[in-house]
Amino acid sequence: MGVSTLGEDASPGRVRPEYVDQVSIDKGDLAPDFELPDQHGTPRRLGTLLADGPVVLFFYPAAMTSGCTAEACNFRDLAAEYAAAGAQRIGISRDPVAKQKQFADKHGFDYPLLSDPENTAAEAYGIKRKLPLGPLSVKRMTFVIDTDRTVLEVIHSERNMQEHADRALDAVRARSAR
Repeated sequence: MGVSTLGEDASPGRVRPEYVDQVSIDKGDLAPDFELPDQHGTPRRLGTLLADGPVVLFFYPAAMTSGCTAEACNFRDLAAEYAAAGAQRIGISRDPVAKQKQFADKHGFDYPLLSDPENTAAEAYGIKRKLPLGPLSVKRMTFVIDTDRTVLEVIHSERNMQEHADRALDAVRARSAR
C-alpha cells in the first residue's frame, strides 16, 4: 500500500487524517483477491477469472451515469481487440446486482459487472475515498492484472473516459508481446 496523496506532512488542522485518501495499489503489487456477485447474481472470484487470462478490472462510480456509461461502452466497443489480446474486461461499482443488470442489458455489455455495495474490493484496492461523496466515494481507476495476480498497469483518470480502455489494452498488448 502507498502513502497519503494529500500530504501527511500538512500542518496540524489543515488536513485531518480521517479525510486523507490513500494511494491505490501500484504496478508490480499483488492484486487482492475478492469474490463479488455479477449482474446475474453469480459469484465471481478474481483468482478464478485469472485462470482464463489477464483481467482488466475497471472501477467506476455509478451505473447509468453519463461518464460511467461512456467508459463502459468503450470497453464494450473494444471487445474484439481485448479478445485478440487474450484479456478479460470486468467492471465494478457500488451499484446493487439489479442495477448492474439493468446497466448491462441497456448497453449490451458482454462482460461481467460486479456489485460491490460494501466497498470491499474498492477498499482492498485503495480506491475508496475517505470523504463520503455518494457515488464519487470510489475513484475511477483501472487495474491490468496478470494471471499471477501481478498488477501490470494502473490507470487513473477521472475525466477522460476513453483513456481507461485504451491504455489498458495497450498494457495487455505489451504483455502479449513479451
